[in-house]
Amino acid sequence: MKKSVLIFALAAVMVTVLGSWLSAQPASTGDPLVEGYRLVEVSSVADAMEQLYAQKAYMKHDMRPNFMTKFAGPAVTVQLKKEEHKEGGKASEGMLDAIDKAPAGSVYVMAIENNEDIAGMGGIMGTAMKYRGLAGAVIDGPVRDIPQLRKLQFPVFSRGVSPGTSVNHYRFGGMNIPVEVAGVKVNPGDMIVADEDGVVVVPKDKAAAVLKKAQELDDTEHKMYPFVEKFKSVKEAVEKFGRI
Repeated sequence: MKKSVLIFALAAVMVTVLGSWLSAQPASTGDPLVEGYRLVEVSSVADAMEQLYAQKAYMKHDMRPNFMTKFAGPAVTVQLKKEEHKEGGKASEGMLDAIDKAPAGSVYVMAIENNEDIAGMGGIMGTAMKYRGLAGAVIDGPVRDIPQLRKLQFPVFSRGVSPGTSVNHYRFGGMNIPVEVAGVKVNPGDMIVADEDGVVVVPKDKAAAVLKKAQELDDTEHKMYPFVEKFKSVKEAVEKFGRI
């Protein structure tokens, strides 16, 4: 009896975890480019950008996810400008318009000027993004309402956590304009690719070539793992496959 109860409990946990994971996965976009980027590893995308274009396209190492996640999609960019005022939320309404106008499958990318531990988004914005079908968000600063974001299983990369509000401290500076986030320039429509290793930005005019190269790098690396396991030599693997 005890064994049956344990098996039932483990099964219930697995169903809960699987359900949460599935709820975090965005629906297929039908775009083969986006679908391809959802499958490749971000480290391979970063390497492909360096090898093809000699560009460092990955964001700073403190840009981290609020839970284990992976997503890809075209950028919808937003800029917040530092300015003390007394206009309340009206001064930042544009950042909300950007959510309401964002196509399903896109990634909300927010640049925050001179950020001083003020959250760029929280649970309300995250809820709107989730139910509008956005793939994820990348915030150049802290976020807040982490319990709600985790409950939603909406993936957000940020540079920290803070309870602080942007109301009366920031003003909307523009939507779908070029921005710089965590050391990388982002243009509207650029491909944002994110997993536990970090976030890479691929210019839209280079996206097809970079995906092809990243897939090749992934394929090579995945062939190396069993080789290393069998022959117990990383040097031999690198000499054979030419990847490290």
